[in-house]
Order: sequence, then structure tokens, then C-alpha cells
Amino acid sequence: MLLRSFFCSGLLVLAGPSVLAGPLFCTTSVEAPPPCSRSAPVEVTVCHPTETTSELINRRLYTWTSPMARGVDPLHQLTDVLGIAVGGIEGNRVMGLGFSDQTLVWDGSALHNTTGALLEEQTPALPLRTLDIPSGFDGSLAATGVNEPGLEPPRAEDFPDITPLW
Repeated sequence: MLLRSFFCSGLLVLAGPSVLAGPLFCTTSVEAPPPCSRSAPVEVTVCHPTETTSELINRRLYTWTSPMARGVDPLHQLTDVLGIAVGGIEGNRVMGLGFSDQTLVWDGSALHNTTGALLEEQTPALPLRTLDIPSGFDGSLAATGVNEPGLEPPRAEDFPDITPLW
């Protein structure tokens, strides 16, 4: 009975195979019921598959070339001589025309752009703001006296560990 209600509900069809494997990012919200109905608010959870940072870096690093272990087989040696870029983590995607040194530059550029985007995501949108240091020019120098609190010169008694030179 439980399996039949699960399969009939369409959750398996909506979830699909990409949602059933790998990490998910889920958000839950409370939504109003449909108009003209007297039911209570509905709690809705939406999940999206996510990609970890290490998976993203590996995917971008091997965009144009394949890993070293896969890149030494006869197929990759032939494509390197002909100037055909075969990339991907599995080493099974034809990416375009480019010799091995050129594809390394392309992979380096992809990795550079990826790390820049990751650092941009970690940086807050607004920089941290601190108070300005008082300049001393925001008031009258004639009105300030030496006897005001906070403007007194330091005394030798305030520093018992230091021997005065005078």
C-alpha cells in the first residue's frame, strides 16, 4: 500500500535520476492555500541537485584535456598528434582542435575563472565598514583644554614597568 501510494503520487517521476543521486540543496517555505479554499497554509519543499566544490574543480580542470592516466592510451596519443582535444574526467569527449600545450592553457584558464568565481561567492557583497579615525580637525583647537578627559598627556605612574629617561 505504501509503495503504491508513492508510485502513484508522481514523486519518483518528478524527482528523476539526477535528484536521487548526489547532494541536494532543499528549501522549505510555507505557502498560502489556493483561493476560495478553507485549508491551512501548505509547507512546500523544493530540492535541487548541487555540485560540491571538489567536483566542480575536477570538472573544470579536465575540460579540454583528460587526466594523465587516461591521456597515455593509443587513442589520446593519436589525437594529440592530430591536434584534436579530447577532454573530460573520463577522457571520452572530443572538445575541439588544439594541441596538448594549447589545451593545458585552456584548462588553466578554466581553472583560473572557476577559482575567481568561487572566491567571489565567498566574499560578502558589501565590504566591512569601520569607524573613521578622528582627525582632530573637526573641532576648535582653542576650545579644547589639556585637562579634558582623554586628552591628558601620559604620566610615568601609568607605566610602572618602564624606567623614565628624564
